[in-house]
Amino acid sequence: MKIREIASNLQFPEGPVALADGSVLIVEIARGSLSRVTPDGRVQVVADLGGGPNGAAIGPDGAVYICNNGGFKWTRDPGGVHRPVAQADDYSGGRIERVNLATGRAERVYDRADEVPLKGPNDLVFDAHGGFYFTDLGKVREREMDRGGVYYARADGSAIEVVARPALTANGTALSPDGKTLYYAETEGARLWAFDITAPGRVAKAPWPSPQGARLVVAAPGGHYQRFDSMAVDAMGNALVATLLHGGLTVVSPDGSLVSHVPLPDVYTTNCCFGGRDMRTLYVTLSGSGKLVAIDDWPAPGLRLNYNA
Repeated sequence: MKIREIASNLQFPEGPVALADGSVLIVEIARGSLSRVTPDGRVQVVADLGGGPNGAAIGPDGAVYICNNGGFKWTRDPGGVHRPVAQADDYSGGRIERVNLATGRAERVYDRADEVPLKGPNDLVFDAHGGFYFTDLGKVREREMDRGGVYYARADGSAIEVVARPALTANGTALSPDGKTLYYAETEGARLWAFDITAPGRVAKAPWPSPQGARLVVAAPGGHYQRFDSMAVDAMGNALVATLLHGGLTVVSPDGSLVSHVPLPDVYTTNCCFGGRDMRTLYVTLSGSGKLVAIDDWPAPGLRLNYNA
């Protein structure tokens, strides 16, 4: 497996979105920006958003929708790893934002659900009906942490509803190739959960002791000290979950029976997406070292996302 470095000196990149022209959109969480990385590695700021832009996805209107977690407090480890540790002192609140790619203009779409403020929106995925599922990881403070959730919202700002809560540290989210299964990755327990979708924004719920009604796909595979972050799905339905601390990608079959680990040179491997003409180029954010890399000729093509031409 050959890793090709595209860009470096990024400020904790996340949320990659591969575009048809060969460029890749990323968020730089520590910079508070949505940025574009060109194929030759140039970095252009598309929008200054502030807070903590986290996940990104193209919506049905061609705009980029952003999960903004409101901001982190940061530290740099002796080895040079740059990482978030807690809620920022100037935390600006969680929200979903829409960015016009042509102008860079950003607008707030949602900042609450059921009159409860969003705390730390993290990742999102659009379905074929024009809505999107997103996770709210919550925020961590010195002596406490929020209980997050999974939500569904319309892109036009007209409706938002709770899919499931509480969901401890709900992070990456994705849909199966047939659009009938919703996945999300739990950070702290390194667990991958799934819901069967019954209608847009509606899921079947498993009974207790499931903490939020989801079924468990896999839990902390391999026994390594690890945490799960964001994710992508390939055309075969396998989930590629960015794995913190163990450093790399955890590849999980749809039923959880097959699990493998692809090591990468960053303990803060945070997210990935597929792109390229044949969808076999895997773009990965190595956030601790501030890099965007590509792995060409991935064994299985990636799943083409709704609205992302």
